[in-house]
Amino acid sequence: MPDMRRREFITLLGGAAAWPLAARAQHPERMRRVGVLTPLPADDAEGHAWLTAFTQALQQSGWTVGQNVRIDYRWGPGNPATMRKYATELVALEPDVMLAITSAAVAPLLEASRAVPIVFALVADPVAAGYVESLARPGGNATGFTLFEYSISGKWLELLKEIAPHVKRAAVLRDASIAPGLGEFGVIQALAPSLGVELRPVDVRDAGEIERAITAFAQGSDGGMIVTGSPSAVIHRGLIIALAAKHRLPTVYPYRVAADVGGLISYGADYLDQQRRAASYVDRILKGEKPADLPVQAPTKYELVINLKTAKALGLKVPPALLARAPTR
Repeated sequence: MPDMRRREFITLLGGAAAWPLAARAQHPERMRRVGVLTPLPADDAEGHAWLTAFTQALQQSGWTVGQNVRIDYRWGPGNPATMRKYATELVALEPDVMLAITSAAVAPLLEASRAVPIVFALVADPVAAGYVESLARPGGNATGFTLFEYSISGKWLELLKEIAPHVKRAAVLRDASIAPGLGEFGVIQALAPSLGVELRPVDVRDAGEIERAITAFAQGSDGGMIVTGSPSAVIHRGLIIALAAKHRLPTVYPYRVAADVGGLISYGADYLDQQRRAASYVDRILKGEKPADLPVQAPTKYELVINLKTAKALGLKVPPALLARAPTR
């Protein structure tokens, strides 16, 4: 499992930083085209933050929107039918490269084209999902940046027990329609008996279903929650955080934005950094490199964040050892 103190900095040989300034400034005169598929809705602030980080990093590599590159966006809402429709639309525009944000975007884009280069970000275990042949040699038209391996979900359960030792029941919020939803739950399920925790899966694709399931789960005692990685969990983060507070359920999240806005604790990779790194691969592909030759890259660090205000509201005393490993809000 990823070590919370891990700090691995991977040098991207031949990346944007390695290009001579003169070469970076020389782009073909013709307008290049980038397609972007994201499962988040167009009004989602976090989704805009991700894409702002992407476009800013792309600009630092010499690509200016409207001058030498055009970006076509397709936003959410994340259901499989709509994502397939948008993927087909983007492929029809004949982009030079496409950015796929999360597994919910990668799968339909690969279904729509095995020829157009695809760079993905915020994807868990792309080998297990069948997006690439291996991390070192992707082998097809897709490559990119992993968010985490499925094994990290075991760490989420361990953190829940560490910050709330009384928890004996855990609702696991997941999207069973994407590969990570099944893979992450499987790891948690394997670990739960050794920690004395009974699990209940909760689907996160529909707000009404989330509210009904959490409300019913909260009727029992000694409960907590684990939110696994999925676009739906990001889209419905406000509802999930509110329900966790209302029913006094200690909850672990996979993304920092949750802890920043009231969630108890989060552990995962830096989502904005994923977008910046994805831009470096888009830049390299626009300059002639092939996805099959660009290895899939792992996160450079994992972040553990604890919201002390929320911990106090839940009556939890954060263990000193846990405090020592994490920044607090």
